Amino acid sequence: MKNIILFLLTASISMQLFAQEPLVWNPDYELQLSDFQSPESEIDPELTSYSIYSGSKIDFSFNMNSVSFMFTKNFNDKIKAIFQKNLAVLVAPDSLTANQLLQFGRYDFDLVELYARKIRKKIYEEKGTFSDSKLFQPIFNELQEEMNTVSAQVFKATDFGKDTKLLLKEHNKVIDEINTLSDFCLTCKPRKNRK
Repeated sequence: MKNIILFLLTASISMQLFAQEPLVWNPDYELQLSDFQSPESEIDPELTSYSIYSGSKIDFSFNMNSVSFMFTKNFNDKIKAIFQKNLAVLVAPDSLTANQLLQFGRYDFDLVELYARKIRKKIYEEKGTFSDSKLFQPIFNELQEEMNTVSAQVFKATDFGKDTKLLLKEHNKVIDEINTLSDFCLTCKPRKNRK
């Protein structure tokens, strides 16, 4: 009995930890309302306002010694577009509004992937053999700021995704740009002499 309780407790903790793992961007996965798992998320007809925090961000981390760093040119697998389910908030008075906000969340996650690819590309082009890690921060900051500006502009122009035609147009542009940067996907190895 003691072993069964211990097993169930361990399984429960493991499932909770697994549920907290961020979702890494994947072209074959589309965000669902169920992905917005913050306790603040709700769809309630008594609400008079609506909002979204998409939970999408660029995660950039690496751990290597200076010799490995010196001879590494491809950092694609170190820069990830992730969606943090436990931080993603969607608040709406009805399912129509919730689905419009969800479409914006999908757009935003794809936008984060696009900028992850832009960062990967720029680092690939600018990192030389004797570059140090200080190279990354200005690139990351510049493109993060640009991404935030684009997201805010589309957020405002589409009125939180309520202008579905404009949002679809903007989303298609992002998808096209992602495809243009196909050499800079998370698992890709860019072609040599590419600038």
